Amino acid sequence: MNTKKKKKGRSLFKNWVLKAHLWLGLLSGIIVFVVSITGAFYVFNEDITAYMRKHVIFHNQENYQDIDPIPIYELKDKVNKQLKEMGEEISSEDVTIPIDPARSYQFGLLKSNHDGWNYFNTYLIYKNVYVNQYTGEVLGVYDIRKNPFFFAMILHRSLLLSNTIGGTIVGVSTIVFVIMLISGIILWWPKNKNMRKQRFWFRWKNIKGWRRKNYDLHNILGFYASFLALIVALTGIMYSFRITTLWVYMLLNGGSADSPDFSIYKTTAPESVETPTTIDKIAQTVKQHYPYAHSFGLDLEDHDNADHHHDNLFVSVKEKEFTYAQSSFMIFDEHSGELLHNHPYKDKSFAQKATDATYDLHVGAFFGFTGKVLAFICSLFCASLPVTGLIIWWGRRNKKKVKTLNNT
Repeated sequence: MNTKKKKKGRSLFKNWVLKAHLWLGLLSGIIVFVVSITGAFYVFNEDITAYMRKHVIFHNQENYQDIDPIPIYELKDKVNKQLKEMGEEISSEDVTIPIDPARSYQFGLLKSNHDGWNYFNTYLIYKNVYVNQYTGEVLGVYDIRKNPFFFAMILHRSLLLSNTIGGTIVGVSTIVFVIMLISGIILWWPKNKNMRKQRFWFRWKNIKGWRRKNYDLHNILGFYASFLALIVALTGIMYSFRITTLWVYMLLNGGSADSPDFSIYKTTAPESVETPTTIDKIAQTVKQHYPYAHSFGLDLEDHDNADHHHDNLFVSVKEKEFTYAQSSFMIFDEHSGELLHNHPYKDKSFAQKATDATYDLHVGAFFGFTGKVLAFICSLFCASLPVTGLIIWWGRRNKKKVKTLNNT
């Protein structure tokens, strides 16, 4: 008697899980498909872009080891003069400097509309400019807005809408997807070990019907994708709802939201001590401290005319080419060029390292190229789930209709 009740209870539970899985899938399926397929497309963005632009990423300057780069502000003026002659509307106010002297400097052009509600009226100008730092020659200008990878990334993050609107829709859909992954595992989990073994791989030797094969595709691919997909989805939620990043930080930081205070490091030297080569002094200091890093960025904006306040000059150092988790930073007095604080990656807390790794975990880069391959395959599996799930639902729906007609 008790055994029957338990079996009935389990059946009723799975029946409710099935209904939730079905309706949540129907509601979010199209968004999950779009987000998954664009995610798969974007995974190798940096690798492919680096390969296709290697003729400008490397300046190919002869005997560059024996030549000093043009001072940064002088180089900036040369670049902006050339850009103006090319018909560019705005000037560059920032530069990314590679540690490897064989690589070109990269200047940025950015003009955005913060009130824009979609992709097309938010990013007005967004370009990368590659420059030979030894001659000042502009090697190439690339419009990021026309880059299919960037288009896919915005579609992935916010469905080509503003982050406030589209990001929220994607975030909610991702939360629904996490629920579906968990409910899918519950539905997949068989009653005994023998049945469990049969669900780990396709057994199509005596199966001819495509509906059964589609059902197996949904269940088996869903099972194998679910564990990695949970990591990808949860890190995606952290991007959509930044408050979740704080929750993760607190969880890993012993329940405390406290983080190191760097506001004490401020520019105190008078502006009169600053010279056009102060920024070069800062760049040289960065290179001395991080000779094996990949690159670092410098803000070259005229701070008096800037649209945001500067207490100091903050320099972020990217230590590897295709990852962002392993990064350090330095704080300088922007007038004197004095190093106020150096914060290498190794000195960061575990909570900070973990939350900084969100992007790399999301795209698989945290585990190197192998991780990217797994993220790519996982994203394709995830994209297939709404399709195979819809086919299962449609087939069962039509089957019920046929049965009803036959009975009448």
